[in-house]
Order: sequence, then structure tokens, then C-alpha cells
Amino acid sequence: MSISTRRASYVEFIPQFLTTDRATILGYLIKSAEGDVTTEQRNAWLAQIDILHASLSSTHNGIICFEFIIPRIGKRADNIIKIGNQIIVLEFKVGATRYDNKDCRQVIDYALDLANFYEACHQATITPILVATNAPDSSQNLSFTETGVRPTALANKHSLRTLLHQILPKFITTIQDDLRWLASRYQPTPTIIEASQALYRGHDVTEISHSEAGADNLGATTTAITQAIEQAKAKNRKVIILVSGVPGAGKTLAGLNLVCQRHKTDADDKEHAVFLSGNGPLVKVLQEALARDEVTQAAAHNLKSNKESAHCKAKAFIQNVHHFRDDNLATLEAPVERVVVFDEAQRAWNQAQASKFMQKKRGQSDFNQSEPDFLIGVMNRHVDWAAIVCLIGGGQEINTGEAGLEEWLCALRDNYLHWEIYMPSHINTQEYLPHFDITTLGNRVTQNPALHLSVSLRSFRAERLSTAVSAIMSTDSHLAQIELAAVLPRFPIVITRSLAQGKAWVEQRARGSERYGLLASSGARRLKPLGINMDTPIDPCHWFLNDETDVRSSYYLEDAASEFDAQGLELDWTVVVWDGDLIHKPGSWIYRAFKGTRWQNINEKSAQKYRLNAYRVLLTRARQGMAIVIPEGDPNDPTRLPEFYDSTWRYFLELGLPILRDEYIHSEEWQATGTSTTETLDQTVISLE
Repeated sequence: MSISTRRASYVEFIPQFLTTDRATILGYLIKSAEGDVTTEQRNAWLAQIDILHASLSSTHNGIICFEFIIPRIGKRADNIIKIGNQIIVLEFKVGATRYDNKDCRQVIDYALDLANFYEACHQATITPILVATNAPDSSQNLSFTETGVRPTALANKHSLRTLLHQILPKFITTIQDDLRWLASRYQPTPTIIEASQALYRGHDVTEISHSEAGADNLGATTTAITQAIEQAKAKNRKVIILVSGVPGAGKTLAGLNLVCQRHKTDADDKEHAVFLSGNGPLVKVLQEALARDEVTQAAAHNLKSNKESAHCKAKAFIQNVHHFRDDNLATLEAPVERVVVFDEAQRAWNQAQASKFMQKKRGQSDFNQSEPDFLIGVMNRHVDWAAIVCLIGGGQEINTGEAGLEEWLCALRDNYLHWEIYMPSHINTQEYLPHFDITTLGNRVTQNPALHLSVSLRSFRAERLSTAVSAIMSTDSHLAQIELAAVLPRFPIVITRSLAQGKAWVEQRARGSERYGLLASSGARRLKPLGINMDTPIDPCHWFLNDETDVRSSYYLEDAASEFDAQGLELDWTVVVWDGDLIHKPGSWIYRAFKGTRWQNINEKSAQKYRLNAYRVLLTRARQGMAIVIPEGDPNDPTRLPEFYDSTWRYFLELGLPILRDEYIHSEEWQATGTSTTETLDQTVISLE
């Protein structure tokens, strides 16, 4: 009788596994399989059982798992072996005669997922092993014994026994320890791409949060939004719900979750909910990611699906807000949607920008509304109830004419007096409302603290990263030093004058399929001598979704994404390249734009804010760590003089950020690091100064 658990298809104590016949184990695997089991799969399982029977011994006192579920990745590890503090992750390629790189990435991805998100593995030593059964012997380096994830080991059907006996300790662990390990919490932090795919498949938002605080925060926010909508629906009222949050706190996630929930509960197909964003790259990437995933999932379950139909479904779920606007310009009828979620609502245009665009691009010379005014008006066409959810990021406006939250409230104050307003109390601050007095909205405002997301989910290593970046950008050196001191032990940030060093750092640091890439400001026009041309746009779908074999992907570190490309999305590791468009001076910044052949100062306050926010966005895209590259400049190039960069470099030194050096990048200690050795390694960097 195997151990009962939802974690895997078959789990047993190793001594009992060794005395259980292959047919019995195969029976468990077939019984728990989804769909029909092919002859090829049956034979692979039998070979796997035979090899493990021959490779383990009764002195190995622990547990073995078959088909262990890795939910975030949506796959199953062939085997997990747990003995004491040692975890072995096995990926079998039965019949393979070589060790394929993609198979190595697959098994280390499983190991990294366990190390990062499976609570009982945080202090374990995890060894990923690729077993290509018919491949030649491979020499191994197993000298690294600290907790964390070891480099991938390679074995064939004959050498696996020797390898396991080298790795696994010969001591007895208690049954209670093993059972507690199986019952440990799994708290993943997916990227927004992974999260959107999971929500689209029917998962709940609280299932994909990495911490209790994050899950509670998202759950409370979702409940508050849902209650406000249900009250509006029951009483035939119109409501607007403002949701704020720190960068990476899950505002987009909350919006996607809401739309998914409304789709699931909308059995009579009369309600309709849609996620709208003016962030073109985000919309394209999420639509493409959902379409690709639907095709992949269908193929895995032997179902028919094609990319075109999958794309159509994704577009009905996530739309560009400008397409929604244009569709509703052509009619005065109420839209089919009753619930609309506006992502990054602070980026909606003011009246001047909207009128200019509508006259120039749409031929409407009499358009005299701000974008928030028009969009509220569209939903106001419903005769009974409607709901708008605005996802608001403070300090996130990055383009000309982006009005911020105040434009929405001005429209509600001046033109839509019957709309009820729900907002977090946190929002009544200078960061969000520098000029607006919420008392002018009267008694129709309900303040709910649950509508503010305060816990960053993007960086599962450093929840205080957004606070640190905010202090950096506000030139509050003292606060920045305090926050960075708390961040650096778990979230490495290094500075360098060399782009090559920065690239080498992320390439060495990233493991498995962890994504990394170059980021630079859209105003960084003098990085061309370094090979970075910000005048050439990237294709965000290729850049964010394609693998390391595609020259257009972020992995190649050739094309840099700007704040416009990256806002709302993220990478595991980033290289942020600084230019002379933002120069630190004591207590402030110098804002510049490159025009023609020279730099010009930016004097307009709104344009200064956009430039500052551009770097704020770039510095908050990483999930696990980043290298900040501040070039040395060129005394012979008047557009790249060293003084354009040196003062910013000194500022980051003052904040205590460690300098990256070549000997550190290529050290054995660096390359061998696991997820729990970050603190020691960060101290190594600092000592090299």
C-alpha cells in the first residue's frame, strides 16, 4: 500500500518500494494517470522502476515519489527521492543516447521550483539528475555541499546507482519527517504570464501566491471588489472601484482573476467581463501566451485546437483599451460588457492628449473629453447597473498626456454624480492625488483598506524592493540604504561600468529556463556605441516568450526593452543600462532628452516625472536580481562625457550597492550557488570592493 498524497501518483518508503513488484507500482501509475496511457509510457515507467530498483538500497531510508506534480510549471517530475536533508530530482529519458540541453533545463527547473516555492525544501540540498538511459558515462563534480540547488548531474542506467550512493546520506530519517515534508506548503510566485495562463485554466488567485501575506492580501482585495460589484448588480447601481498597489503587488493579477471569475459564474452569458489595458506590449504578450498555452494544453490531452481560434478566445478575454474605445465611438449603444477592468488606469489620457489624438488619427475634430471621461460615459450607457475596476499604480505614468488617477475623479465629480466610488484610504496621498480633494466627491465614497495591495509578489526574494527603488528615485539616501540593506541578502543587486560584465553576471546567475534580458530607458539614445539602439523597437512576443534559441528573445541580450515594453511584465534577472537622460545630483536629478546631435534639459515638470518613472519601472522588473550598468562614458565624445555618468555611479556607491568584478563572476563559488546561499555570496561581492 503506497502513501496517500495528492503530490504524486505513487509515493512509498524506499525499503518498501524495493520489495514491491513492478506490476503493482505500474498499476498505481496507470490508475492515477490522466487519460489513456500509451504503450510507450508504460514501457518507460517499467524501465524507470527497474533502474531505480537496481540503483537504490535498503540503507537509503527515506521516500520515493513517482510523477511528482510541479503546479507552477504545469508538469510532473519523474521522481523525487527524499532522504533527510537531501532531495534528488530525477528526469528519465528512456532510450536516449545523449544528454540534451533542453532536458537538463527541464530537470533543473523542477529543482529550482522546489527550492524557491516548496516550504520544506528551503533549507535542503537539491540535486537534479538527468538520466539518459543509453548515454555514455559522464564525469561529475559533486563537491558543492551547501544547501540550495546543485548543478545538474548526468547519469545513465548503469551509473545512476554509483551517483546516488555518492549523494545520499546513510542515516535514518523518521517517518514523521517524511510525512511532514509531503504535507508542506507549496506557495509559488508565477510571472504574470504564468499566472494569466493558470487563471485562464481555472485556478484561483490565492493558489498562485507565494506567501500567506500575499495570498491574504489578494484574497481580501478580490473579495472587496466582488462584494462591490454584487451590490451594484443587486441594487441596479453603477460603481467604480479603485485598486492601488506597490509595483509588483499583483494589481494586474487581481484584475485578471476577477475577469476569470466573472466568466466562470456567468452561466447565462448576460454579464460579460473584459480585461482592458492601454499597455500594448502587455496585451500582445498575454494574448499570445494564452493562445500558445491553450494549444499546448490541448495537445497534451489529445484534443484539437488551433492557434487562430485560441487567439480569438484570448482577445475576447484581454483587449486593448484603445480598441474598446474606438468600437464604442462608432455607436451610442451600451457595450455588451457589464464589468470592465482597466489595467494601469493612471495611464489614461487627459483631454488635451485625447483630443489631439482623436483629431489627428480618427478625424474627430470635436472630441473634447479626457479618456477617463469618455470611458466612464461608455459604461454609463447601461440603463441599470455597470461596474468599472481601475487598477492604479502610483508613480507609473511614463508618457505624454497620461493623466493619473485625478482625471478619473475629476470626471466622476463633474459629470457622473450618481456613480458610487470605492477606493482604498491609502490612495488619498500626494503620490496618487497631489492636487485633488476627495471631499468634493461628497458622501458617495466608500474607503476600504483591502483595495490596496501592499505586498510585492513580483520579487519572491525581496518584498521590500519597490520601497527601496522608491527611495532611490526620490534621492532619499538614508531610507534607500536601510531598505537596500534589507533587500540585498536575498535579492542581489550589483553595479558595474561594463555592459559585458553585466551580461556575464546574469548569464552565470540564471539557471534552467529563468528568463533574463536587457532593459534601458526609451530616452537612452546614446547607448549606440555599446550596441544598444533604443530607436529600434522589439517585438514583445518574441522577446518575452521565445526561448534561448531565438535571436529575437531576451536571452540573446542584444535588444533592450524599454519601460513601455516592460511595464506590467517581468523577468527573473535584468541588466538595467543607465544613460545620460537621467543624471544624479545631490538631492535631485537632472532630466535630459537627446535632440538631433545633443542633449537638452527637460524643464517641464510632467516630462521630468515621466523620465523618473521610466527608471522606476526598469528597476522593478526583476524577480530575482539585477545588474545596473552605468557606462564610463568617453571624454572624446561630447554626447557621452564621463561626467554624465560619474555622479550617478557615485550615488549608487553611496547607497552601498556592491561593485561587480570579473573574478567574482567567474568564481566557482558564484557558479555553484544555490537559492539559500545568496547572503554569503552577496557579502563576497562587497568584500571585493
